[in-house]
Amino acid sequence: METLLSIKELGVVYHTERSKVYAVNGLSLEIAKGESLGLVGETGAGKTTTALAALNLLPKSAERSGDILYEGKSVFHMRERELLKLRGGEIAMIFQNPLTALNPVFTVGEQIEMVLRAHGGGKNRQIRERAGELLETVGIPRYRLKDYPGQFSGGMRQRVGIAAALASSPKLLIADEPTTALDVTIQAQILELMKELQLRSNMSLLMITHNLGIISELCQHVAVMYAGTIIEYGEVAKVFKNPLHPYTIGLLGALPKLDGPRSRLTAIPGRIADPQNLPPGCPFHPRCERCQEECQSKTPGLAAIEEKHFVSCHLYTKEVRP
Repeated sequence: METLLSIKELGVVYHTERSKVYAVNGLSLEIAKGESLGLVGETGAGKTTTALAALNLLPKSAERSGDILYEGKSVFHMRERELLKLRGGEIAMIFQNPLTALNPVFTVGEQIEMVLRAHGGGKNRQIRERAGELLETVGIPRYRLKDYPGQFSGGMRQRVGIAAALASSPKLLIADEPTTALDVTIQAQILELMKELQLRSNMSLLMITHNLGIISELCQHVAVMYAGTIIEYGEVAKVFKNPLHPYTIGLLGALPKLDGPRSRLTAIPGRIADPQNLPPGCPFHPRCERCQEECQSKTPGLAAIEEKHFVSCHLYTKEVRP
């Protein structure tokens, strides 16, 4: 498959008055055209920072290294005009909180039309017609174009956000925890809608979440993120059936099972690595029950264990070394 977005050894450091925050550390990842990829990890793992870096929206104070290529061209070296076309045009983003993603002083129709004008233009009548079509695509009748965000429920606002994101027919849609603020029933409706839209338009999807159930429902591949880097990657079925990294095993072990005998859920000991004070070697080693001496001093690389299944762990990299 042809690569759409390629992240190469991305590093992002935020500078504070007292210290440095190492948010992303040598992360490499690729998203192919038409692929749906899930990026999963605990809060503070660096998932949202990675998404913002893909749009070159990091604050100026952030120190970055590595590169991100969109269709072979560096996002970090694009001119402002190119970035305006990229953001919301080639790459669209759905934000986590539907209550703050929309401007309360403009109608939802006006906000969708703003995106259409910025990334396509056309006559006012055509733009209004297209805005109505987009609203109907996400299950909202077009007569509600004149309503304000405050007149919608949380789930309906998220649907409006999806409609606005789809206005420019993006090649890549980044969804940053799009169902966190919604109840379970509405979550299911939003996920089903996104799945249908992604398959219909063959756009690529980067789903950022801490919910493994969402990944299994929506994505073809999954990348497990810890302390700003990828520790396991592969096809969803392979990773979930045969998790290799102790952290991935812990995440799956913490999920309740609906079938089979009852058993106590397992918890991952300790806390996620402090990005201001990352441990040497493998960042997970202070929490790992299988930690070895090598883990405390040497960072493991991402190694192929089987086809389309990679892991960053000394327990396995030893086996594949020549």
